[in-house]
Amino acid sequence: MSLVEFLILLLIAGICGAVAQSLTGFTRGGCLVAIAIGFVGAYLGAWLARELGFPLFFVISVGGEDFPIIWSVIGGALFAAVIGFLTTRRR
Repeated sequence: MSLVEFLILLLIAGICGAVAQSLTGFTRGGCLVAIAIGFVGAYLGAWLARELGFPLFFVISVGGEDFPIIWSVIGGALFAAVIGFLTTRRR
């Protein structure tokens, strides 16, 4: 995987993580947190889809790596919701 392909994956993960954060209302963190939520969401969502027997919708392949967009957003939203429930809000 080249540097450009890795940066494209980071961009896609950041967008998916930002969408997941906006769905759940989890607003802490910045770009790096959105990228992390996107990657964790991709792994969590793909695992959830495999366990439930659902197909992977809208998969983008970059440098031989598949990135499931829809399941990344769903998994990221679940992950952001859990993190939001476990952390306390600061005033």
